[in-house]
Amino acid sequence: MAHAAKGSSHMADIADTATSTGRFIRPGFRTGFILVTSLFFLWALANNFNDILIRQFQKALDLNRAQAGLIQFVFYVGYFVMALPAGLVMRRFGYRAGILTGLALYAIGALLFWPAAEVREYAAFLGALFVLASGAAFLETAANPYIVAFGDPARASQRLNLAQAFNGFGAVLAPTIGGLFIFSGVEHDAATLTTMPQAQLVAYRVAEARMVQVPYLLLAIIVVLVGVAIALVRLPALDTKTDDSAHDGLFTVLRAPGLWRAVVAQFFYVGAQVGIWSFFVDFVKDSLPATPERSAAYLLSLSLVLFMAGRFIGAALMHRLPATRLLFACAVANIALCAVAMLSGGWIAVGALGLTSFFMSIMFPTIFALGVRDLGPRATIGSSLIIMAIIGGALVPPVMGLIAGAAGGLHVAMALPLICFAVVALFARGATDAPLSPIMRTIH
Repeated sequence: MAHAAKGSSHMADIADTATSTGRFIRPGFRTGFILVTSLFFLWALANNFNDILIRQFQKALDLNRAQAGLIQFVFYVGYFVMALPAGLVMRRFGYRAGILTGLALYAIGALLFWPAAEVREYAAFLGALFVLASGAAFLETAANPYIVAFGDPARASQRLNLAQAFNGFGAVLAPTIGGLFIFSGVEHDAATLTTMPQAQLVAYRVAEARMVQVPYLLLAIIVVLVGVAIALVRLPALDTKTDDSAHDGLFTVLRAPGLWRAVVAQFFYVGAQVGIWSFFVDFVKDSLPATPERSAAYLLSLSLVLFMAGRFIGAALMHRLPATRLLFACAVANIALCAVAMLSGGWIAVGALGLTSFFMSIMFPTIFALGVRDLGPRATIGSSLIIMAIIGGALVPPVMGLIAGAAGGLHVAMALPLICFAVVALFARGATDAPLSPIMRTIH
């Protein structure tokens, strides 16, 4: 997903420890930089495979859309629960230990998909996803601030841009990989399933459940290999101890201007993003019933290409336009696009929903940066609160599934993302214009 800002409040401390050589990567750390950058790609795969699983599990486990929405609920609860423990592990044992813990949890979660497919129990799949998400939470918490330490602090934003380009690439590639290797290409409508002999129906669902085994096994193997390499490679040694005495209490920090508004805005933004991407394949099938699932997955990949392009275009525009105005314009654009998706059909509805990704691209980092901009030494607590707001990604998809079930289709459910973007627009309207640091512009 789109949530790589964890730990960004420590960037300034890390940047101070980096050698000021003017180099993009410090001598001797090129391999380590490549491996840490690969983590951005890995957690993007984990996040965006979920959009494929939501459709696949409806077939394999006979779930409705509300039940399938629990995939994102469990995944983002894993992020919410493990963000603080990840920070504590790294503070006590260092960044390498945090990364290795994350990779271990990631691999274990991916391996658990094999037995889950054999027993064909939804709870088993959700348990595997929670473990995998816990590992991804460790990786995001560690990799973003750590990438700054690999070279000249003045070029930190360039390194972050490069690393997060691989995150965007993973997000783009995941639906295509999932469409090829998780979707079987065998599709039956509800009427056919109702009349299918019981033995044939069971065999069909078993085969669909097992489609996830090989992709997640290969993913686990890749993660283990990356973990072995990171355990052996040379990495920058950083002091992870911080002086907590400089920080105020939780409720004092929440009273800081703009922070609690940013927490609320981030909750609704992440909910909208995850909700739209989670049900995009289903939305295409509702709008264009003849479209194969794999083709719908490729359309999702195209939408994520727009998302990746929007990040770079938005970062460039922020050199000329105040961040708050750009955020407001993007939020208003997505309100209009969600309305078009709700009220129209066919390719117009699909195109409108796909285009929302372009305007979502700047929202997470801009809300984050505006929220912590004036916190000074209290930014550690403030940034943690904003990151924990990603729990919105756990709550909005199941509600959208319930609305879709009650209304008989997903078009009406797009009213919920519309409301979420309205909250973002209100936040942008109330925030004060001020320049954001170059590093903040690159965080996503």
